[in-house]
Formats: sequence, C-alpha cells, structure tokens
Amino acid sequence: MMPLTMAKAGETVTIRKISGKDETRQHLAELGFVVDSTVTVVNEIAGNLILQVKGSRVALDRQLANRIMI
Repeated sequence: MMPLTMAKAGETVTIRKISGKDETRQHLAELGFVVDSTVTVVNEIAGNLILQVKGSRVALDRQLANRIMI
C-alpha cells in the first residue's frame, strides 16, 4: 500500500484503507472516499490533488490525501 499522493495524474486507483481520526474518516466518506471505491487523479495544483470520485471533482490537500492508502 502507498498513500494517494504517490499516484500520478490520469491514474485511476482503488482505495484500500483510510487512516486518521473518526471525524477525518467520516469527512472523507461524505466526500465519497470509501474503501474499495475507485478514484482518478485529475491533476495536482500547488500541492493539492484534484480527484474525480463518484462523478464529482474534489480537491484534497496533501495532508488529507496522505491518509488515503491505495
């Protein structure tokens, strides 16, 4: 496993694990980041990842993206 921040732009990956406090995991789940779902890395801008998840584009900062393992 590796953090989502290691994925390259254009890559589609499957979430294996989400770490962090309950509130953090809940927040990510509300955005559509749940274990076994797929996420596409659209771009990286100023350290933030632009991700396509469940038909929406979401920007995550590096700190949050590091909690998502792929």
